[in-house]
Amino acid sequence: MRHLLITGGCGFIGVNLIRYLLSPKSGFTGVIINIDKLTYASQPHALVEMPTDRYHFIQGDISDLRLVEQILQEYSIDTICHLAAESHVDRSINAPSAFMQSNVMGTFTILEAIRQNNPHIYLHHVSTDEVFGSLHEDEPAFTEQSPYHPNNPYSASKASSDHLVWAYRHTYGLPITMSHATNNYGAYQHQEKFIPRMLAGLLQRKSLPLYGDGSHLRDWLHVEDHVRAIWCILQMGKIGESYNIGANNPYSNKDLLHLLCQIVANQQTVPVEDLYALITPVADRLGHDYRYAIDAKKIEVDLGWRAQINFQQGITNYVRWFIETYPH
Repeated sequence: MRHLLITGGCGFIGVNLIRYLLSPKSGFTGVIINIDKLTYASQPHALVEMPTDRYHFIQGDISDLRLVEQILQEYSIDTICHLAAESHVDRSINAPSAFMQSNVMGTFTILEAIRQNNPHIYLHHVSTDEVFGSLHEDEPAFTEQSPYHPNNPYSASKASSDHLVWAYRHTYGLPITMSHATNNYGAYQHQEKFIPRMLAGLLQRKSLPLYGDGSHLRDWLHVEDHVRAIWCILQMGKIGESYNIGANNPYSNKDLLHLLCQIVANQQTVPVEDLYALITPVADRLGHDYRYAIDAKKIEVDLGWRAQINFQQGITNYVRWFIETYPH
């Protein structure tokens, strides 16, 4: 693993993965090439201090086959971590075409570039737990064998890309692994996502819109734990296998929003009741999945990875970071 291509490396998870891999604690000694289209959600400022001898940035679209082929050849790519994707469910409901182009056709282009140029390139495809659909409260968590049941354009586009990846593995024998992670939180997440959006509202003392009754359940995984899991799979994952990544930190949206209010109130020394008063129930989102939950036993047993960041401490540290970096 000397020449690693990361697609979408200026996105939330990509930024954190690159920063982790190029830090001494990872043990990675190779070179990273990052291709990113630089959309509205990109965070290139988080990578300005990366070492120029080990990090190369290329602005471009992964749907451009000629460009992807050029990168594979010019940089002698031996490994690809495929992160590039449109990922916001609300946007996929309002404008699904961009999700089909990026998530489906973008993945297809990456697979074709590998197949046509060097079928020995190892590809790790990063997916989401949302491809499995929604769980009732008493149902067991998703495993790697859970059937696909996407319920919105975003999850359908990711499910489609997953199926393409497995089809290329089965038909052409490409060396591939895959992972499905639950909801992430942490530094450099775009403010369209739930936690940073609520924090921005709290700091501005604006209305905090909460879908429906706020009972929808999510498992929250710190992005640093997620990128450690990806690195673990890149080093030790078994070709042809999929790995679920979760932290078993279930919170309803309402309970999580109350927790954010409490942390902000404590850090800014304001009455928490004043922040609770900002919570405003709004009409539920179309096709809103009730619950996601991940069973991470496979990656824990087979690869020895476990989530290390305690949720209470992790979310408190993130809120502190958000307050310090939020524009005043």
